[in-house]
Amino acid sequence: MPVTANARKGLTLQDSFNIEQVSWQTHAPQLMAVRETVFIAEQNVPVALEWDSLDEAAQHLLALSAAGGAIGCARLLSNGNIGRMAVLKPWRGLGVGAALLNAAIDYYQQQAQPVITLSAQLHAIAFYERFGFKVCSEAYEDAGILHRDMQRIEASLV
Repeated sequence: MPVTANARKGLTLQDSFNIEQVSWQTHAPQLMAVRETVFIAEQNVPVALEWDSLDEAAQHLLALSAAGGAIGCARLLSNGNIGRMAVLKPWRGLGVGAALLNAAIDYYQQQAQPVITLSAQLHAIAFYERFGFKVCSEAYEDAGILHRDMQRIEASLV
């Protein structure tokens, strides 16, 4: 689905992007590139913690610029968990994260998933709250970064 980047940042139609549902088997290099840049290089997440056996069975969302470059991603597990959501720094604040999260919520609603969960870095809690997620845990450390669990209950499905 094509999305136009936030015009207030001075971007043009060429700065639009698409969100696509993809698999690890077909798009691993693009997904890995985004996650390596954001989690491993920027946030110093150890390589051994970033890669696990869940990627191959998960659904993935990939944000692609109009030029076709990978600019963001999210991993959707079958249990209703959104994880590994990342947006490259030049694209932050332009609606890419919101588009990824909306696409993830839509995916789980189509799957009739009654509860959607995620693990939010503390600085991102307010972002997720705007989409109906509520904090449901105390703060804990994951990969050296403080997080809190959040959930969104789909009232029409419970």
